[in-house]
Amino acid sequence: MATTRKEQLKALQGSLKAVTTFGGRGRPKIGQEEFMAVAARFGLSRKTLAKIRQAVAEEDWGEGPFLGNYYSGLKRTKVEEYEQTARRIFGVKYALGVSSGTGALHCAFVAAGVGPGSEVICPAIGFVATPATVVLAKGVPVFCDVDESLCMDPAKIEALITPRTVAIAPTHVTGGVCEMQPIMKIARKHGLKVVEDAAQSCGATYRGKRAGAIGDIGCFSIAAYKIVGAGEGGLLLTNNKRMWERANQLAEGGGLWRPERFAPPRYDGELFCGTNYRMTELEAAMDNVQLRRMPATVRRFNKAKMAILKRLKTFRQITPQKLNDPEGDAGYVIRFFPETIDLSEKITAALKGLGVNCSTRGKHAGPDWHLYSHMYPVALQRGPAGKECVYECPCYAARGGHPSYTKNCPIADDLFNRVVNINLNQWFSPQDCRHLAGAINTVLGNLCTQDNSARKWL
Repeated sequence: MATTRKEQLKALQGSLKAVTTFGGRGRPKIGQEEFMAVAARFGLSRKTLAKIRQAVAEEDWGEGPFLGNYYSGLKRTKVEEYEQTARRIFGVKYALGVSSGTGALHCAFVAAGVGPGSEVICPAIGFVATPATVVLAKGVPVFCDVDESLCMDPAKIEALITPRTVAIAPTHVTGGVCEMQPIMKIARKHGLKVVEDAAQSCGATYRGKRAGAIGDIGCFSIAAYKIVGAGEGGLLLTNNKRMWERANQLAEGGGLWRPERFAPPRYDGELFCGTNYRMTELEAAMDNVQLRRMPATVRRFNKAKMAILKRLKTFRQITPQKLNDPEGDAGYVIRFFPETIDLSEKITAALKGLGVNCSTRGKHAGPDWHLYSHMYPVALQRGPAGKECVYECPCYAARGGHPSYTKNCPIADDLFNRVVNINLNQWFSPQDCRHLAGAINTVLGNLCTQDNSARKWL
């Protein structure tokens, strides 16, 4: 006898009511052992780990935590808390937590409209991730020389702008900041987007505004290698909603970020194929703590650096690094340029002899992917399947594009090899600062000529 659809549903509901509970109960997918693995990774002693294990063994883990950024059961995920912290600290409307600084850069260039036939002006000194992600976005990086700040020289930018240029990507290096006012003026004059790479200078400021919150998009590596970060993590900032949505579209699997994730596009161009740069809940939990600490961390670094620089004497053979905003410098490295590489090596050796943590490249240094001419993944114009199609794309060639990565940034080539780097510690006491300044003055006084008319440190 045929049954109606209504009768079928009623019968199904009745059968489900008969299975309201299940007798079997297993262990949670994620529970005590995973928690203990994280605790062990923090380097705690066996005695402490045993106490923690005893305490957590008494906990009812239920089904265990969900450590992805979705369906966590929380009112707000740790990633959302991290993004909220970023919006507050940097004073921006939109923030996106991602898995790495490289992921942030890739999302940013896609959001800025980089694609086949386009060019992005990148600094000759920075990390390869910046130009490499331009290539990932199917654009072509064009390198701009630096000045004595080791940041992009604003005076060199306009000569590199072509009809193919869509963005400028200034990189704030080793705690310092780029000269952003003229860079922004040039960008606005030519209708270009500005993508700030602030991975090395999280927390630094330029004229009262934090690096990464000045251009159209700011990108950060919030990672163990930087002064802010625990493991691997990234952050993207912007005040432009559509650019934030485009960044999400690339980072969130091609549309999973939307209120109705599987719905058709809400506007033309909203949806396109994306990848997965999502940040995990564990990473966000730690990096949120790191980010909240960042303002105080930067203040301590800056205070130590300024205390040392104020005590340094000036020398004829020494050019201090140009600081575009000393008050905003994140302050974890003192850099200067002896007049020759030989002198750089002698100064470094003498400083190390006094116990100073310092370095220079020297005459026999190998390649370094922080200098444009050594960035082989970009300079060789190669992709995973051979000759990178980006450079031979008809869209690019037809518009007159012909990239060249020969040594065409002489200031970068020169300064990168001569620079002396002295690493600082945010916990330096006033006495530590005096001792370090004294050591630097002693070494430079022995190897150079003191000259009160030479370039000042501040």
